[in-house]
Amino acid sequence: MENTPAIEIHNLTASYERKPVLWEIDCAFPQGKLIGIVGPNGSGKTTLLKNIMGLMRPDSGYIKIFGEKLDKVRHRVSYVPQRESVDWDFPADVMDVVLMGRYKPNKLFHRLSKEDHEIAVEALSRVNMLEFANRHISQLSGGQQQRVFIARSLAQQADLYLMDEPFVGVDAASEDAILKLLTEMKNNGKTVVIVHHDLQTAYEYFDYIALLNTRLVACGEAQDVFTSDLLQEAYGGRLTVLSRIGELIAKKEFPVREKGQEEL
Repeated sequence: MENTPAIEIHNLTASYERKPVLWEIDCAFPQGKLIGIVGPNGSGKTTLLKNIMGLMRPDSGYIKIFGEKLDKVRHRVSYVPQRESVDWDFPADVMDVVLMGRYKPNKLFHRLSKEDHEIAVEALSRVNMLEFANRHISQLSGGQQQRVFIARSLAQQADLYLMDEPFVGVDAASEDAILKLLTEMKNNGKTVVIVHHDLQTAYEYFDYIALLNTRLVACGEAQDVFTSDLLQEAYGGRLTVLSRIGELIAKKEFPVREKGQEEL
């Protein structure tokens, strides 16, 4: 059902080595939106994505995807990890990587069909990387590698896409190409959830935002979440670069990118 949230998070608490990283998170993400998870470094953005994807077990609480447990709808979910977490020396060319998106968890050893290859070709075309199909992934630039991983995700033909910092380390042309593609996906009814640390572009890119700092500060439409009070609550003393935040918001201008990236 369209009214069912793409993701429902209920009373979620998660920790590393008994240190809470997320604390009693309650929020829901609607379907068919481009959604940003935003907050200062160490606020739990990537941890939240990993819990949604079932890559770590929470201490308490639960998550539903399209109203079901993840195991029932896993085929409808695609995950793009941080580029830095990938071994780019793995012996595979671009087409091999994209074709990985066509393997199903219960059919890992089945022979890929002509249709699977056609879907992979189309996915590479959509990210403007088809001409690199036979290139080894280690020979690509950061932006090209990210586009290949997004093509692999597209090849899965999912309904929900979870992406961890897809814009980090990419050039401006790749960022524009990725954003155009994500917007197209949203317009086709897909739900895209992105961990993001750039406040300036977050307001420009996302319809819906979850603002985190271990706890959930706010979750809602971008214009409702990006207020000086809520940003101050999320970033606190780290807002030194945002000392003019109220004035900037009033003028619809936003500050320079926060340096560094999510570590947790």
